[in-house]
Amino acid sequence: MLHKCHLSKSCFSLCVLTLLLGLVFLAAPQAQARDTLYLAIKGEPSDGYDPTLGWGRYGSPLFQSTLLRRDANLDIVKELATDYRLSEDALVWAVTIRDDAKFSDGKPLTAEDVAYTFNTAAQSGGKVDLAKMDKAVATGRHTVEFRLRERDSNFINRLVSLGIVPRHLHGPGYARNPVGSGPYMMANWTEGQQMVAVANPYYYGETPHFKKLVFLFTDEDTSFAAARAGKVQVVVVPQYLAVQKLPGMKLHPVKSVDNRGLLFPMVPNEGKKTATGAPIGNNVTSDIAIRKAINIAIDRKALAEAILEGYGRPAYGVCDGLPWDNPANKIEDGNLDKARAILAKAGWKDTDGDGVVEKDGVCAEFTMVYPADRAIRQGLALACADMIKPLGIHAEVLGKSWDEIKPMMHSSVVVFGWGSHDPIEMYHLYSSSHAGEGWNNPGFYRNLAVDEHLEAALSAPEYKAALENWKKAQWDGTTGANTHGDAPWAWLVNLDHTYFVNEHLDIGTSQIEPHGHGWPITANIQQWKWVN
Repeated sequence: MLHKCHLSKSCFSLCVLTLLLGLVFLAAPQAQARDTLYLAIKGEPSDGYDPTLGWGRYGSPLFQSTLLRRDANLDIVKELATDYRLSEDALVWAVTIRDDAKFSDGKPLTAEDVAYTFNTAAQSGGKVDLAKMDKAVATGRHTVEFRLRERDSNFINRLVSLGIVPRHLHGPGYARNPVGSGPYMMANWTEGQQMVAVANPYYYGETPHFKKLVFLFTDEDTSFAAARAGKVQVVVVPQYLAVQKLPGMKLHPVKSVDNRGLLFPMVPNEGKKTATGAPIGNNVTSDIAIRKAINIAIDRKALAEAILEGYGRPAYGVCDGLPWDNPANKIEDGNLDKARAILAKAGWKDTDGDGVVEKDGVCAEFTMVYPADRAIRQGLALACADMIKPLGIHAEVLGKSWDEIKPMMHSSVVVFGWGSHDPIEMYHLYSSSHAGEGWNNPGFYRNLAVDEHLEAALSAPEYKAALENWKKAQWDGTTGANTHGDAPWAWLVNLDHTYFVNEHLDIGTSQIEPHGHGWPITANIQQWKWVN
């Protein structure tokens, strides 16, 4: 039945795309592909394209430019900034910006715009973490200071990720009509269908080769069908479709820290609820023996091979391979005997012979939910349920909408995905200050020692000095948030993002990509060119 519904949806979507593309290509024949690109790479933001609300924090903001950026090696390099320095007390960042930058309406970009952007983002209550910034002050037409209330070693990542908006145009409605100083500017956006961007004539950098970009917001099956028909030049596909061949296109797999993992509710069910009435706690996953046994029983390499068709690698933490990753996170997994021993030592036994272990009258059963429209997460959930079944742990796997998952995530195991170029994500996931706050730490994880390491990382004088404490928050030899410690997550796999690109399209060297929100592959869009 599931397969029939899947085909029906695909057929419907394909009809919609065929009609859409038919209209598009009447105005833009295939012969113009050399200066116009059609991309089906997902990433339509429901909140629009306002950096002060979070747009651009995963990958390139495209319409806006940032003070700094990360290059293909993830090294931090200058963008709008021509100079930047941190005061000796680590409380003031002084930045000088280039004097030739303009917004796409032709108005100059000044330090006042930079200060406005940061102050607005700090006050917006959005997804930009500027909690430690007191204020941003324009100290000259092209100089700005960021004054911190207290040290924040991670602040430099705000200079990397926050796109600058024009003070004279920003306000209600900006998110759907963005103006910035990036290489492209929005021409029109038909929500749920497509967004057209054209080259910004006032862009200060190298003029991009392609004059127009058309982003198509179609589902996976429809996008793949369009690529097979030669209607798009770049398409992102789920890993299970990457093994296929597309005429005239080449596979472009990109390593990422876009991970998937199982979030565990960390506290027992004592009848407590959130302010919105969502139940808190789970009497099974609140037992550390259950969480450790699951972590050790799961065969991550098998998941990467079977679910991702080899386009991915095992994940043992939220930041595998990044400078703040702790190598101690890696464990020997797929070990059922060791997992059974952990359960037995903790008192979990199958006393009634039904295949499920019990302890103090509680059966090792829980609900495991995943977003119903994500095939990879469905596959991971089902595979994990099968892998832990021999332990006597039963997981009921359910596909739900995000609206349905939100009130369940404090009491059920959830297949989540994270992965960022910014260590602040680890703070959001593991700090008790975020326990139960939105999507950040829904399992209510708390560990005083972990909190101390996280705070020490943020209060370090600068980014490199913070690395050791970021690692200690994961495991300090005694405690931490990895599997050796409290195991609040079972991290599963890091995806390779799999794109097909036209064989005539040169997209240069892609950086290791963060989570797939936004368009990380366009981070080097100025380098893209058409090759005959």
